[in-house]
Amino acid sequence: MRIAQVAPLFETVPPGAYGGTERIIATLCNYLVGLGHDVTLFAAAGSVTSARLVESRACGLRDDSAPRVSATAAHLAMLDDVCMQQAKFDVIHCHLSHFLHFPLFADFAAKTLTTPHGRLDYADLPTALGHWPDMPMNSISLSQRRPLLQANWVANIYHGIPVDLYAPAPLNKTDNGPQYLAFMGRFSRDKRADRAIAIAAAAGLPLKLAAKIDEEDRAWFRQEIEPHFDGNRVEYIGEISESEKPQFLGNAAALLFPIDWPEPFGLVVIEAMAHGTPSIVWRNGAMAEIIDEGLSGFVVDSMAQAIATVPLALALDRAKVRQCFERRFDAARMVDEYVATYQDLLRTDRPVSAVL
Repeated sequence: MRIAQVAPLFETVPPGAYGGTERIIATLCNYLVGLGHDVTLFAAAGSVTSARLVESRACGLRDDSAPRVSATAAHLAMLDDVCMQQAKFDVIHCHLSHFLHFPLFADFAAKTLTTPHGRLDYADLPTALGHWPDMPMNSISLSQRRPLLQANWVANIYHGIPVDLYAPAPLNKTDNGPQYLAFMGRFSRDKRADRAIAIAAAAGLPLKLAAKIDEEDRAWFRQEIEPHFDGNRVEYIGEISESEKPQFLGNAAALLFPIDWPEPFGLVVIEAMAHGTPSIVWRNGAMAEIIDEGLSGFVVDSMAQAIATVPLALALDRAKVRQCFERRFDAARMVDEYVATYQDLLRTDRPVSAVL
């Protein structure tokens, strides 16, 4: 198949550090090429891929030193380029979340697939969707669909990462096992690093935090998180690269994922699984779908339950945690499901969306 992958322009594909969406797109492109498909990636310059790269912007929006940038203008320019070349492709797979491409892709909707990677509980999305109800969409968890059950969902495909990308390594540990809890992600109100700090303190274990700070979260970070850093019981190690994850996640006793928002997937949780590290997660968004309760971690509803669950998580068999990852979140499974979905699109005579 001739497949176009259309990435958001905020980061390169894959990202230098933080960026789950771009990491999934990179994996998808490389695997599809490995299967013999003709793949074109529309993405920011600096992206590294085995697909044919169309550089849709000089750099990722978040890396641009210009005083002001327009994400809307950048994405519209890229999408217009895709439209002009659409006849070259059998399938156009777009990874933008807020339907900006729908009016541009409406005339060839039947050969498109949209995978939104973000939350979908925005007030304006149902009205927008009503103008293009037939656009084929794929969810990354069943919970992600709930605000937009009326969408034309054609598949639900959980993320996957290569099974050989991470591996449980011999742990740098004492006889009692790993001795710190881990938090990885962004310092935002949604991700709730403050909860992680309180859980670790109550459990009597050190906490190491590897996280990105977006500018809009900086004030909250300085007020609620930074005062707890002491380099000992609460240690901030910065935003980490791919090569640093094995040591950080592999040597952790457990990952804390105490989110306070409808997480569409939660890539860091399966990254922890790949290292054999269990997770303690809040019952929000996709978490109950991702965690095998009592095998790869625990899903909790309160601070008290999270604290009580720490020793249970530490007692889990790390080999079985890794087995949960291999059984459910292998990138090869993800790519096979996308290929099957593409083939279904090509076999199905779907109506073309029109503005109502």
